[in-house]
Amino acid sequence: MIDVFTRFETLRARAEAPALRGALRLPDRALRVLSGRRVVSDGQTLDPEMQMVLRMRRLLKEPPVEQLPLPAGRMAMRRQCRLAGGTQPIGSVRDLSAAGLPARLYTPTDPSTDAAARGPLLLFLHGGGFVYGDLDTHDAVCRFLAERSQVRVLAVDYRRAPEHPFPGPVDDAMAAYTWAREHAADLGVDAERIAVGGDSAGANLATVLCLRAREEGVPQPRLQLLLYPVTDFSQELASRFEYAEGFWLTKTFIDRCRAAYLPRDVDAADPVLSPLQAKDLDGLAPASVTTAGFDPLRDEGEAYARRLSDDGVEVQMTRQPGLLHGFANMVGASSAARAAMHEVVAQLRTRL
Repeated sequence: MIDVFTRFETLRARAEAPALRGALRLPDRALRVLSGRRVVSDGQTLDPEMQMVLRMRRLLKEPPVEQLPLPAGRMAMRRQCRLAGGTQPIGSVRDLSAAGLPARLYTPTDPSTDAAARGPLLLFLHGGGFVYGDLDTHDAVCRFLAERSQVRVLAVDYRRAPEHPFPGPVDDAMAAYTWAREHAADLGVDAERIAVGGDSAGANLATVLCLRAREEGVPQPRLQLLLYPVTDFSQELASRFEYAEGFWLTKTFIDRCRAAYLPRDVDAADPVLSPLQAKDLDGLAPASVTTAGFDPLRDEGEAYARRLSDDGVEVQMTRQPGLLHGFANMVGASSAARAAMHEVVAQLRTRL
């Protein structure tokens, strides 16, 4: 049955890709007409490309991944990310094992002399609600970051819930960071110029990795690069309600992933789950925090950026007001998503 579904997903992707990319390449006026009436919320206007993505999803009657059985949902997310991410150029890609975990090293096409000889590295932890993502869902994201920043990227496929709930993914993230520092020479990078980053659930793991490193006396990374991070399982801020339905990431998805990731007896306010609840954040690595305006996770990401700043951590906080959660995975289809990711790339290059 899974093989049949895989073939179906492949055929569906081949059929949908030209339609999506063709629609998003329409002139601005045509795109606005076809995407429908402008969506305005909280003083923000939804980007017409994002609005078209949502409209096409409705027209194609595509079920959200959280409504599918887990194996099928994981395949569907992989297909969606490949469709929206496209084929991004990269110098080379090498599969390897990092701390016993599947990993993928992305080396840019024409790295600078410094990058070729012990240059910087970004350890990237994928999103997907701790349940759905993998190396393939975020392949385009990692290619884009590596090639455009001229920084090597090491993506690590940590164990996922519900098979491996908290703290399994946190332990894997910490093990991968330790492994990268210990094997920096083999990776061709400088152990003192390693950043950690990720999107959504992966951004949560990146920042709690910094908390764990502080507690264990491990050197902090050079930067924590956080894209629309999950920062609090213990409360729901206003954007969770404002954008609960109709803006890609849904309350149903969040609730399903929360149930899969959190054991029943765990304290949701534990800072290693909810870094926004940490007593203090001083001593953590400098941070780049990027949020999306139409995202249920927007307010907790921005609250975390303010907490970092209040506790003396240097922070660059950027809101992309017209974009949706998951825009990093849309670099192959959306010019607005690419522009936002170019800003992320600029911050990565500046810090590393």
